[in-house]
Amino acid sequence: MAQAGMTIGRLAKAASVGVETIRYYQQRQLLPVPVADQTAFRYYPPELINRIRFIKRAQDLGFTLDEIGELLQLNDGVDRRSIRHITASRLQAIRQKMTHLTRMEAALTHLLTECEAHGAARSCPIIAALAEDAVAAD
Repeated sequence: MAQAGMTIGRLAKAASVGVETIRYYQQRQLLPVPVADQTAFRYYPPELINRIRFIKRAQDLGFTLDEIGELLQLNDGVDRRSIRHITASRLQAIRQKMTHLTRMEAALTHLLTECEAHGAARSCPIIAALAEDAVAAD
């Protein structure tokens, strides 16, 4: 008798992830664990391919697995306010990270310019500045 669904290996291949990823998502309760049949095989519905792809895309956008779990629970779309709140929080975190990265870029650009301007005549301003910051942080 043909079984409706696919094995974990086929599901992983179809979703472009490893079997370990599927098991991890199951452990995190992001994916269901199907009941084994009489032959001890578990068969997964093809719809899980899209769910796995959603999880991977959400991770690529910076959502944590906890946030992804919340989004999946809100999957019916009725509680859009909560979905917007989770997304707005993620966007705020990304913007803060971008601000921090912009400051880091400016500091490194300044240090690089200082190093190029002073040449080999004295100690490297990059090393000196980073050593000062390390002392200030302690």
